[in-house]
Amino acid sequence: MTDAKIDIKGVRDGLLILIDENSEWMSAVGELVEKLDKQAAFFAGAKLTINLGSRPVTRHGLSSLKAALDNRKLALSKIMSDSPTTTDAAESLDLRTGPASVAPESDDMGATQRYRTQPFDPNEDTVVGLLVPRTLRSGRSVRSDGHVVVLGDVNAGAEIIAAGDIVIWGVLRGTVHAGAIGDVTARVCALEMAPTQLRIADRYSIAPQDKGRWRRTRPEMARIEGDFIVVEPWQRTARKD
Repeated sequence: MTDAKIDIKGVRDGLLILIDENSEWMSAVGELVEKLDKQAAFFAGAKLTINLGSRPVTRHGLSSLKAALDNRKLALSKIMSDSPTTTDAAESLDLRTGPASVAPESDDMGATQRYRTQPFDPNEDTVVGLLVPRTLRSGRSVRSDGHVVVLGDVNAGAEIIAAGDIVIWGVLRGTVHAGAIGDVTARVCALEMAPTQLRIADRYSIAPQDKGRWRRTRPEMARIEGDFIVVEPWQRTARKD
C-alpha cells in the first residue's frame, strides 16, 4: 500500500483528518481505515471532519468512505473541500461541507487553539498538543493525538481523551484518559484532583465513595506504578521515556 500521507489532528469539535490530495483514493481510504482500526479505542465515538483539499471525489467514492466509518461507529461530521465535484457529492449524501482553506467550525467552547511546539534545538524531540484556554463544562469532549493542557477546570460530565499527558490548571472533576493508545508513561496532573474517573493506558481509578479522599486542595499527579495508578504531590519531575 502506498503512503497516502494521512494526518489526524485533535480539534475543538472532534478530530480533523487531512488526506493528501495527490494520493490514490482507494489507497488513501484503505490507509485511513487501517489507522482507525489500529487505534480503535482512541477514535471510538469521535466526530470526524475530513479535509480533501482540491481533490475531486465522486458520490460513490465518498459513499464508500462513509460506509467504512459507519461500520466502525464513527460519525462523519463534515467534508472540507475546494472541489465542486466533492462538495456536490457530499451534499448529495447529506453531509455538511465547507472550504478546505478554512479551519473547522468551533462550538461554544470559544477560542480553543491547537499549537505545534517549536524546538529551540533543531535536534530536540517535540510533541503535538492541544491547548484549551478555558473551563470545560459538562457535556464537552476533547480528544488529542498528543498532550492536552486545560487552563481552567474540568467539570463533572466533561471528558478528555489524550494519547499523551493531561495537565489541568484548575480542578479536575470530570473523566480523563491519558495514554489512551497504550502509553503507560503518561500522566495526569491537576491543581486539585476530584475526578469522576481517571484512566491511564489500560488502568483506571474511579471516584471513591468517600469523595473526601480525592479532596486534597493541592497540586497532584497521577501515574502508573506497577499495576496501579498512584496519586502523589505534583512536583517538577522529568518524564521517564
